[in-house]
Amino acid sequence: MVGRKPVQEVLFSKPEQVDLVYVQDTIRSHALDRIVDICKSQKVRFRKVSEAEMRRLHPGNHQGVLARIFQPGFSNMAAVLEQVTSAPLPLILALDQIQDPGNLGTLARTMVALGGAGIILPKNRTAFPGTVAAKASAGALSRLPIAQVTNMARSLEYCADQGCTVYGTALAQKTENLFTFTPKFPAVLVLGNEDKGIRPNVLKRCDHKLSIPMPGAMQSLNVAQAGAMALAMFARARSGY
Repeated sequence: MVGRKPVQEVLFSKPEQVDLVYVQDTIRSHALDRIVDICKSQKVRFRKVSEAEMRRLHPGNHQGVLARIFQPGFSNMAAVLEQVTSAPLPLILALDQIQDPGNLGTLARTMVALGGAGIILPKNRTAFPGTVAAKASAGALSRLPIAQVTNMARSLEYCADQGCTVYGTALAQKTENLFTFTPKFPAVLVLGNEDKGIRPNVLKRCDHKLSIPMPGAMQSLNVAQAGAMALAMFARARSGY
């Protein structure tokens, strides 16, 4: 979203749709100061950037402000946890700094297909559920509650306090075989960054660590592929197939 008046209006009316506001740092304006104040009061993230960065983000007339919008709107943890009690697959997907929006969209599509409850995303260093992710999801992103959290580790602790068993995928030696384990529901499945996997502090919050046996020539899988396999195993256990 571009322009001072449209950004200010969405901040007032639908702040849950706003992921991040960019403000040009070389423009002095009461209107831009007002937008920053609204961001602070509505607890919406904002970032002051250079003129060159603003031109890179939007080459047209932006009036010194841009907003990154997730049209369906972000949910909170309470809404996601409420959904897990009634979902066909009582499982929440937590994505720890997934970078590729295509992976985010594909995983959302798999979650909707299998009846999953919702998705947890960190606010920083994660793929944005925008146009690219929406296209890969084939509309699934608008059908799932998606919560943004400041601290993934604490959010997993909160899920555990609410009765969820937390599972994480890992390549460590002490892991359970994804194809033979028996999950407990409701559950949270944590998937990590495409290159580095789950961060150590987040992995500590996982009650069980799962790995995919790979006796073939390939020793790794794309996170969307691995996630789809893991979600399918949870769905299989839930349905009793």
